[in-house]
This record gives sequence, structure tokens and C-alpha cells, in this order.
Amino acid sequence: METKEIQIMTHLRNNARESLTRMSRKTGIPVSTIYERLKKFENGIIKKHTCLLNFQQLGFDLRITLLLKAKADKKDELRVHIQKHPRVNTVMRINNGFDFLVEAIFKNMAEVQEFLDQISRKGATKTEEYYVLEEITRENFLSAKEHLALLTH
Repeated sequence: METKEIQIMTHLRNNARESLTRMSRKTGIPVSTIYERLKKFENGIIKKHTCLLNFQQLGFDLRITLLLKAKADKKDELRVHIQKHPRVNTVMRINNGFDFLVEAIFKNMAEVQEFLDQISRKGATKTEEYYVLEEITRENFLSAKEHLALLTH
């Protein structure tokens, strides 16, 4: 990956709403080059354009990370259920004795308990729950100049 591409990616990770003109001024890369590289990124490197929300400001005070182990014959059913559940923000397949890592957002403990009951009925045999008290850093990787060296070596 070229240095220009790395600079563009770092600026996007830091502030994806920054104008191409401003990014050009900061990096010294022509606007046309930035535009061209962005189009290239959208064919593989950029997975999704999105925004990060403050869920507490929206009334969702409980954020939970769950480790889930499923019955072997229920793994697919559980996966489909958690992927489609409206409270689930992120699902990852993992190892080391668990099948899925799930981040879910709730308004209250009653909603949490209802979700836990549902996943149990869908085949979850073991769960570990971790309540997020404070988000310290989120989506920070490759967002600063200090990260440039990670892509150039």
C-alpha cells in the first residue's frame, strides 16, 4: 500500500465526513487522487460507511458483551437468531470454548433477561455476560499518524 493511500485511510478513520478539499490541504495529496483512491477502497478495503452513536443519549443504558456456547446441532439456529435480533449490535464467531461474541444494547434489565431467555431457548448452553461500564476507545485502529508505520512495514 502506498504512503498516499495510508494517509487517506488514516484521515478517513479519524473523520470520514471531512471534505476532500480539507483532506487534500492536510495531506498535500490532490483532491482528484483522493477521490480516485476512495473509489478504489470501496471495492474492498472499505466495508461500510457508518456512524458511531452514543446509545445512552438515546435511552439505551445497558451495553452487554456476551460470550455464547451453543449446542452443536443448534449453532446455526442460534447464529441466525442473534444476527437478526434488534438489540444486537455486533456478532463475531470466536474460539476457546465459546462460539460467539455478541454486543447487545438494552434499555433495562428486563430486556436483558428476555434476551438471555430467548438465546437459551435457541440453543445457548453457556453464557458469560460482561456489562460495559464505560467505553474508553472505539474504532481507533489506523486512525492516527502513529499507525502509519503499521502499514508500511
